[in-house]
Amino acid sequence: MKKSTKTISIILVFFLIIAIVIVGRTMMGNHFKKKFSKRPPPGIIVTEVIEKEFSEKIETFGTAISKNSKTFKIKKDDLFEDLKLKSFVKKGEIIIKLKSGNILAPFSGVLGYTGLTEDILVSNNIIIITLDDNSTIYSDIKIPENYSAFIKKGLPIEAKITSYKDKTFEGEVDFVSSRINADTRSLLSRIKIDNKNQELISGSLLEVGVKFNLRNSLSVPDTSVMVEGDKSYVYKINNENIANKTEVKIGLRSDKNIEIISGLTKGDIIVAEGLKKVRPRGKIKPINK
Repeated sequence: MKKSTKTISIILVFFLIIAIVIVGRTMMGNHFKKKFSKRPPPGIIVTEVIEKEFSEKIETFGTAISKNSKTFKIKKDDLFEDLKLKSFVKKGEIIIKLKSGNILAPFSGVLGYTGLTEDILVSNNIIIITLDDNSTIYSDIKIPENYSAFIKKGLPIEAKITSYKDKTFEGEVDFVSSRINADTRSLLSRIKIDNKNQELISGSLLEVGVKFNLRNSLSVPDTSVMVEGDKSYVYKINNENIANKTEVKIGLRSDKNIEIISGLTKGDIIVAEGLKKVRPRGKIKPINK
């Protein structure tokens, strides 16, 4: 009987030790789980949904034309002295003093030659001088026939030239022809650009974009949109800083922004960058961009 009691005691002690180990491990696990679950939410850059102008664009090319141009042919033996031209003259200012009478500028503009070598300029005792008023630059462009219903006077345009790669010149459509050219299947139009800083010069090749179908729409950064199959999503942040995955319908892309047609409202806060750090229904620490 004593032997049986001793055996039972040993078994009870054994199971007691096992129970203590299990309880201890469980308590330690809960402790560390609670400790590490208190990690702060990730800092995520957010932004507000705003309205922005979007438009479709017709892209074409054109050659810069001065507002006014005039050419003067001068005989070399009619000069009082060696020819020294100013780079710019004002209206009414003397361009050249000649024996036969001074030449006055009919308008303000830039002076130049039609060529660069003396053989060309002085051929047959004639010097050819040009005066260009570049305060406004015009360009004739051809609009494809399928866009003819959209083009009209006053539409805004953007123009670029290779010498100013990072600059965009703004202007507008100044004239639209009344008929389609049957040979080119295009509509001739003229644009004009305010060139008060004299950065554009006559003869430059212009890359022209004519904006049409202008509208104000909701806009978000292109870095905030996730595309999954044929659907698009953003993370919308609620008042408790919880990120909710929200389906949106997108439209045009323009200057690193995407047009939102539906799914958001103006003033909504969304994740702007760092989408990989966000989890649906996860809490974040918003950082205003």
